[in-house]
Amino acid sequence: MPTPAARYDSSVHLTADGEADTPDLVELARGGDDRAFEQLYKAHSPRLFALCMRLAGGDRVAATTLLQDAFIAAWRGLPHFRGDAPFTSWLHRLAVNAMLQNARADKRRSARVLFMDDAAIPASESRQERPDIGMDLETAIARLPLGARTAFVLHHIEGYQHNEIADQLGIAVGTVKAQVHRARGLLMASLSR
Repeated sequence: MPTPAARYDSSVHLTADGEADTPDLVELARGGDDRAFEQLYKAHSPRLFALCMRLAGGDRVAATTLLQDAFIAAWRGLPHFRGDAPFTSWLHRLAVNAMLQNARADKRRSARVLFMDDAAIPASESRQERPDIGMDLETAIARLPLGARTAFVLHHIEGYQHNEIADQLGIAVGTVKAQVHRARGLLMASLSR
């Protein structure tokens, strides 16, 4: 019988659905095997980072933080991962949860901060200053309000159904549908300018 070390190789092999020979690696990682978890990270971090970038509105630093938070939660939560859903779906949920936790923390923090008058804040180069620059879809998505952006990204980009998004976010299916509809309307208005 091969030793656990014999299961590792320098490249990660993905199946058609994006899973990295996950069952064996997850089991090894659940047992505390750092190398197995590293393989899972290598296999899943690029796609999860793309999701985090969209959830963070294109902010690379925030997306990196979300990615780290999601994988820290994965490491801590692996002993409780039952495998009822695919490993990638579980990781996506952890990333969404990290984004929601960060948003709640930002909201609490901003509630305690006294804001200066908007006129005192220096304006950066914007679309109004350069009307000849068109807005691309990624920029328009990044400018959506958090709830609308999250629902839109999970539904239209990641392919989740409304009920799956509702479960992930802990909100009603009708709220998800309303947020997706709102996002579409805001995107159409932004892109038509």
